[in-house]
Amino acid sequence: MTTLIAPETRKLWSPGDPIPESPHVDSKGNITAVRPLNLIEEIELMLRQERAKRDGRQLMEGAAAPTAWTFQTTGRTDLLDGTFDVDTDSFKMALFLSTSDVATAATFAAATNEHAAANGYTAGGIAVTLTLAGTTTVTVDISSDPVWTASGGSIVARFAAIYEVSGNILCYCTLDSAPADVTATTGNTLTVAANASGVFTLA
Repeated sequence: MTTLIAPETRKLWSPGDPIPESPHVDSKGNITAVRPLNLIEEIELMLRQERAKRDGRQLMEGAAAPTAWTFQTTGRTDLLDGTFDVDTDSFKMALFLSTSDVATAATFAAATNEHAAANGYTAGGIAVTLTLAGTTTVTVDISSDPVWTASGGSIVARFAAIYEVSGNILCYCTLDSAPADVTATTGNTLTVAANASGVFTLA
């Protein structure tokens, strides 16, 4: 089971740098990215672990070191001009290969090399519900983290992207900051989880 947790949220007007990671590879080739935790992060990690236990899954914090979510080329403009209605539009999260141009493609339809519809992955990805919370600082979050279960072969991806169904890409992230592919082998799951503080904030 591989669970990816974005290490940092992005502020709309001043994106921060990803938290430095210290990758470790064990004798079986498993990659673990270690980063220092402060007290707040330790508490958040404990809460996520308890929630994972309740849901009957194992939380592997740091199984990969994803980058923060990055707004697509037109993402900020689409938010401000009303193209995106975050709390009512239909969104999905999709996985893309290392050869994809998802970092520069404005729309999902224009993005190349999505993961093939095979091995437990369905073309177009998984539906996600975005939520809005706050007043002075508004946080956009995912109500339920998408999970893919590999079956009949591995799910291998480099990027994840959140996009409006039949529309534009809102943001994307690199699943491993090396950068490197992330692999979920048959019978295992790949979860792309938002940071405890949400996907991004507007302050």
